[in-house]
Amino acid sequence: MSYHYGIIGAGRQGVAAAYDLALRGEAASITFADQDERTARQASELLSSLVDGVKSGFVRLDATDPAAVREFMADLDGVLGAASWRLNVGLTDAAVDARTHLADLGGNSEVVWEQFERSDAAREAGIAIVPDCGQVPGTGANLLALVASRFDAADTVVLYDGGIPLHPEDPWKYKLTFNMDGLTNEYWGHAHYLIDGEPVDVEVFDPAEYETLEFERFGTLEAFPTSGGLTTVSRTLRGKVRTLKNKTLRYPGHVAQFKAFRDAGFFDETPVEVDGVEVIPRHVFHALIEPKIRAPEGFRDVIVNRVVGTGERHGRRERITLDVIVDKPEDLPFTAMQVATGWHAAIILHRMVRGMCGTGAVEVENAIDGDLLLDEFRQRGYQIDERVEALP
Repeated sequence: MSYHYGIIGAGRQGVAAAYDLALRGEAASITFADQDERTARQASELLSSLVDGVKSGFVRLDATDPAAVREFMADLDGVLGAASWRLNVGLTDAAVDARTHLADLGGNSEVVWEQFERSDAAREAGIAIVPDCGQVPGTGANLLALVASRFDAADTVVLYDGGIPLHPEDPWKYKLTFNMDGLTNEYWGHAHYLIDGEPVDVEVFDPAEYETLEFERFGTLEAFPTSGGLTTVSRTLRGKVRTLKNKTLRYPGHVAQFKAFRDAGFFDETPVEVDGVEVIPRHVFHALIEPKIRAPEGFRDVIVNRVVGTGERHGRRERITLDVIVDKPEDLPFTAMQVATGWHAAIILHRMVRGMCGTGAVEVENAIDGDLLLDEFRQRGYQIDERVEALP
């Protein structure tokens, strides 16, 4: 079989996903759609330079125009929503109307639940909708579900994850490798944990949940709650895990910096008046901070995923630690974040068009078996290490 794919949002993650689909996703054609035609054209040209034998095209698309999106999707087998999370409900409605499978990069819990309200409509249309693909929630949800499944009775399962510079530089010790709005979205609102079996909303940057971890390669990293990482998996694993958490990893000092910005009101979206002009604080923050932290060309980053689970297995108490590390590929013009995000989404979308995910809205952790996903990751050169320790 061969399939026709569309990528809505021709930025970094979308291009990486297209590469994986072209190489491993049985693609006949891949069409990039973006509101900026130049961006879409550049993405198409880059893909053509990297992979032979797959037709690559581009169109200008206003993703806020339902009719235009439906028309774009109509002749495609599957589409990846790689633009802003704010568009994903509209993309879901268009996918149902066009009867085209849709995966997206998600990241906002309220939006994902709105998409799940369309599950019956998607099922009637004979398509699958899988929100929250990518690095996290995507890969993170899969790894959490996998480690939980290793136990006969799981007690605590915690995901620690982050995209960090391989060589951090002062003053930020951080570089942005995805959409700026996505970063502030993670740093706003609440994380959805399970504590003693019950759902609990934990505020982003909550000092009671702050901790540090040691890594052989990276030294000390700080871990803290962010939003959007456990949207569906907290529901999937309720009743199977007593405590479920997700914490973001950064080099020490990051929390103090960005919590100060948040507490000062820079993440607010309610307009304020400054010298007689109304401005949105979050827009001002983005305009000021993004040029300072945006990753330059050739930037070397690394994606760190660590899941730590404790529970009972084979009649004894054990701790399982699963590390999945993704480095920037040496032979490709992609960051580690592009790879970790785009390739996971491509794996899921390929399964969707092959009919392997069923129909309706499907939780990303249920879209692929965790061990099968690790096999896919190994084929792509990810570093995977799983350790089991007996506990008293």
